[in-house]
Amino acid sequence: MRRVFILVLDSLGVGALPDADRFGDAGTHTLDHIVSAAGGLDVPRLTAIGLGHVPGVTGVPRVARPEGAFGRMAERSIGKDTSTGHWEMMGCPLEHAFPVFPEGFPDEIIDAFVERSGVPGILCNAAASGTEVIERLGVEHIATGKPIVYTSADSVFQVAAHEAHFGLERLYEVCLIAREILTPHGVARVIARPFVGAPGAFERTYNRKDYSLEPPHDTALDRLKAGGVPVVAVGKIEDIFAGRGVTRSVHTEGNRDGMRKTTRIARELEGGLCFLNLVDFDMLYGHRRDAPGYRRALEEFDADYVAFEAELRADDIVLLTADHGNDPTHAAGTDHTREYVPILAAGPGVKGGVDLGTRTSFADVGATVEEAFGLVPGEFGRSFLAEIRP
Repeated sequence: MRRVFILVLDSLGVGALPDADRFGDAGTHTLDHIVSAAGGLDVPRLTAIGLGHVPGVTGVPRVARPEGAFGRMAERSIGKDTSTGHWEMMGCPLEHAFPVFPEGFPDEIIDAFVERSGVPGILCNAAASGTEVIERLGVEHIATGKPIVYTSADSVFQVAAHEAHFGLERLYEVCLIAREILTPHGVARVIARPFVGAPGAFERTYNRKDYSLEPPHDTALDRLKAGGVPVVAVGKIEDIFAGRGVTRSVHTEGNRDGMRKTTRIARELEGGLCFLNLVDFDMLYGHRRDAPGYRRALEEFDADYVAFEAELRADDIVLLTADHGNDPTHAAGTDHTREYVPILAAGPGVKGGVDLGTRTSFADVGATVEEAFGLVPGEFGRSFLAEIRP
């Protein structure tokens, strides 16, 4: 059985979509604006594969002979969040946007959460930055035992609590209760946001856990698993798909740990799909509007990719993409930005120099993967496997 690797550089958008102004995101371009704000970008492997040839990218140089195939993809779903992007990528676009709560959650939801979880109340209940809200309310949280509940521009119910004072397992338990309450309301994800440390030095940990709605229809992952294809989910992929279509899950603690574990998988996996999300780009640098940090993370990924590709085999396909944008120079808040995402196809099983153009849906990724394993792709994506095969 052949092997396919999908590496999601979480939030690496490559230019505003035509409808970005509806989302307050006109003029955004995560990649190019990182390069200009951070004073350059040194990613020789991504450059050699063809990142500079992606339509709309000007901040990365072109090369005479790209080693991979290159293009960009538009999102057909209405949204710019993690679940929407990943689900569409796997052939399950959404016809309606998830509900959002920019003014906080209504009393009926909060009251039910407090009553059923047994907490003495909650703090915040507003759209907020995760790092700012624990700095502002962490001491009161510890003193009162009230978890910090907040949201963002995404359809998320986030619960922050101190691992030592509130308890990690208790945090997971109350998030499961919140998931049950919020499912009829269609909220995409409940996110446990544990933190540690003393006042003035609180830090979030990688014990985060996402409790997602299930995709409304079968995805490429469901069909791959049903067809006997191993699906290894690395990072938060299993959470995003509510465990569906996954045969093995690997927890990670950041980008570099994710790449180390994916390199180990590449060394050992006999066949199947390995699907990795690299969350630090989004969580640590996009949301925190840290262009220099984002640049460093991209350069670290580029170096880690060299070790990963040394483990690739003759017929392997690697697809590098993103799930949305998060332009760190965008002045309007700290949320995701509605952008095209890159699609790069690389590896020994890929023909170089192929222009994939502008794809009309992220679902083309899932369709290509399904065809690579001999399955009939779902109805929404258009496979580009024939274009990239040597």
